[in-house]
Amino acid sequence: MSNVAGKAYAMNVLTPIRPGSRAGRFGIDRTWTNHFLFHAARALPDRLMGLLGLSIIHFARWIVIRRDQWPDLGQPPEQLINDYVLFCSNFNGTWDQYIDAFADGLPSGLDLFWYSATKYPKSIPIGPFKAYIRANQVDTDHYYNATPGAAQRDVKAALRVRRAVLRLQEAHKAGPDAFGKAWVTELRTIQNDLGSPGFAPVASNDTARADLNRQPLVRARWGAAQQGASGGSR
Repeated sequence: MSNVAGKAYAMNVLTPIRPGSRAGRFGIDRTWTNHFLFHAARALPDRLMGLLGLSIIHFARWIVIRRDQWPDLGQPPEQLINDYVLFCSNFNGTWDQYIDAFADGLPSGLDLFWYSATKYPKSIPIGPFKAYIRANQVDTDHYYNATPGAAQRDVKAALRVRRAVLRLQEAHKAGPDAFGKAWVTELRTIQNDLGSPGFAPVASNDTARADLNRQPLVRARWGAAQQGASGGSR
């Protein structure tokens, strides 16, 4: 499945910035304003607590790409009239869960970061916002995940267990009695972190059924080899 590796989903959204309006010698450079807003947000992280508190998010970043900064891969020169904002994020859960949580946790922040985007509809109501993200999302065909069986919470739990083991290693040097007491203390502290992370759940039953219904057409068009490649993660 595109965009998915293990429990994580990769999202890339590319949105054009509206060209600045002109009034005599003065104009509005929306690209510069977007740069300023991003830097201000990094300097005031408390304003992003609605985003930072979402445990499903691994990573989120907004990047401004000016029209003359696109990489030269041997293609003809780009003739663009817009600068762009690239939004990259990795998260756990389904696409709908992420957009819902994002819009609920940081609605005014999203509107601020995408204030200059062409035809941006605002994050509330959620319907037009989801349609806008879908229209501008670029699918991730190749997505590497170093810990495909672990979500963000699983990784943090493993780190807590590791720290506890290191503390027990030190306690062992103090003798059996001290180690026994430390063992009980650490076990109580990390008992909720000792479960197996398991495999990623099916994103939704509807999605799973849609994938199955799609397979006859995939086999007819691309052959059995392509069907095996697309269905191998199921």
